[in-house]
Amino acid sequence: MVIIAKTILADFAKKHPSVAEPLNNWHEITRKADWKSFADIKTTFNIIDAAGNDRYVFNIKGNKYRLLALIHFDIRTMYIRFIGTHSEYDKIDCSTI
Repeated sequence: MVIIAKTILADFAKKHPSVAEPLNNWHEITRKADWKSFADIKTTFNIIDAAGNDRYVFNIKGNKYRLLALIHFDIRTMYIRFIGTHSEYDKIDCSTI
């Protein structure tokens, strides 16, 4: 997958150093993936939720953080829309961010 806005991940890891390694692992696995559907993602990451409107929520670092991505399977492209704690995630509208 092509991942747009890796800088979001790097900036977040600078503020939260304990998540740097899990984010790098997630990025490396995702970059190498060739997902065609939500079912394909579930074979790679068992804990993922569809948030609607082509957005998907990944749990990072043992479910301590949440990463929201907009995915266009037809062009193999993922846009990072949000990363944060569960409490920060609860304050956003996944379908519009």
